[in-house]
Amino acid sequence: MAAHLSYGRVNLNVLREAVRRELREFLDKCAGSKAIVWDEYLTGPFGLIAQYSLLKEHEVEKMFTLKGNRLPAADVKNIIFFVRPRLELMDIIAENVLSEDRRGPTRDFHILFVPRRSLLCEQRLKDLGVLGSFIHREEYSLDLIPFDGDLLSMESEGAFKQVANMMIRMKREFTGSQNSIFPVFDNLLLLDRNVDLLTPLATQLTYEGLIDEIYGIQNSYVKLPPEKFAPKKQGDGGKDLPTEAKKLQLNSAEELYAEIRDKNFNAVGSVLSKKAKIISAAFEERHNAKTVGEIKQFVSQLPHMQAARGSLANHTSIAELIKDVTTSEDFFDKLTVEQEFMSGIDTDKVNNYIEDCIAQKHSLIKVLRLVCLQSVCNSGLKQKVLDYYKREILQTYGYEHILTLHNLEKAGLLKPQTGGRNNYPTIRKTLRLWMDDVNEQNPTDISYVYSGYAPLSVRLAQLLSRPGWRSIEEVLRILPGPHFEERQPLPTGLQKKRQPGENRVTLIFFLGGVTFAEIAALRFLSQLEDGEIRASFP
Repeated sequence: MAAHLSYGRVNLNVLREAVRRELREFLDKCAGSKAIVWDEYLTGPFGLIAQYSLLKEHEVEKMFTLKGNRLPAADVKNIIFFVRPRLELMDIIAENVLSEDRRGPTRDFHILFVPRRSLLCEQRLKDLGVLGSFIHREEYSLDLIPFDGDLLSMESEGAFKQVANMMIRMKREFTGSQNSIFPVFDNLLLLDRNVDLLTPLATQLTYEGLIDEIYGIQNSYVKLPPEKFAPKKQGDGGKDLPTEAKKLQLNSAEELYAEIRDKNFNAVGSVLSKKAKIISAAFEERHNAKTVGEIKQFVSQLPHMQAARGSLANHTSIAELIKDVTTSEDFFDKLTVEQEFMSGIDTDKVNNYIEDCIAQKHSLIKVLRLVCLQSVCNSGLKQKVLDYYKREILQTYGYEHILTLHNLEKAGLLKPQTGGRNNYPTIRKTLRLWMDDVNEQNPTDISYVYSGYAPLSVRLAQLLSRPGWRSIEEVLRILPGPHFEERQPLPTGLQKKRQPGENRVTLIFFLGGVTFAEIAALRFLSQLEDGEIRASFP
């Protein structure tokens, strides 16, 4: 059981156990030894649901990544393909199956579509002459994957506009039928990423956010430079340093990480220092243990203390790695430019720092994030400014990036200013998106996660809770896309009788992804409001 999934008022471990049970049932249908062929995109999400030990219990002996040509040799009875419903993957599967048929002896093939079975994919397999080779063709409804006690993800690339339409359709279809399911959540807020394109462009400044910015967190795991984590031995002169990246899982199951993950990075050092003193004092207690009972008590606490010391060592090393970046002059300059844009300074002209970054051929992603941030904070760029940036980017990074720039324009991240009016100052002032006085150590507002900027998405959630969106009707009209409200009537027997002190639980669903800084802001808001908020994102 994953204890960190069950600490909140909504036990997300129940969801994890349900999908694990469904997986076990499918594996047991395929009697005998098995090899799983993975669509590589699915290995990360599945790792959060079932480790190899569970698969091994159900006779999985080999695992391969889905690739063209022949599969590696495996003396197994069943070969199971775990794949997304993509036509291009069906071509590779057909190639694998045909090569296995030629190799012999006969194997039993099965295919599990995640999360939905596809008639188009099955037709492609039929056209390629292999559909009849599959004994089981089923779907595995891995819709919501629990990442943490208050965090779910669909890990879906194409879920953007489907969720709201699906829910309204379900409501229409179930109208008049008796709903017998007791509600888990009091409120659901669906937020399309297009409403707030600014937040993901800014540099996250929480501990977890900076880990993601610098090293990237994938499915709760991060890979870090190994040399910082090598055990130091006297006299070896740094020889035989590890070359394989240090892989760590990051979630609230780790006590220290749960405490520091959502803090502004400037507040992390003091926490680590305090923890180091506490752990050191705890180990010193062994000298005071005189009686058998005291020694026994110390020994019983030793595993937890050693785990705490190991956790502290890891996060001290991570903090040092991050500090190397955040104390650099370039990081400070970039952050200064971002904060100038977000506070409305010099958003309508070519920025000198961006010019320098292009001239020095800094990372294209870095340059594009800054240009797009400027565009969003100015409701589009003046045509001559936009043309200048485009020309400089193409001449420096190559004309193949015409398509990159075109895609950014299609997404609304990079565009010319039309109508001559910049709506961002109105949005910024009305929603208090920029706060000059931010207490990073002991915050009182969600703006601490970006050291001044309050994520628009989270501010909307905060205002919906109190005093309601009627107070910001003018801003809602100028934000992208429509807004709507649906109320679901419940039978009297299912209406929640709220206990004294019991707070509402809100599920906030981001369509198009969410940043770790936004999640931190939502957790802070949950504590501030004495309520419980859960985040979910495709």
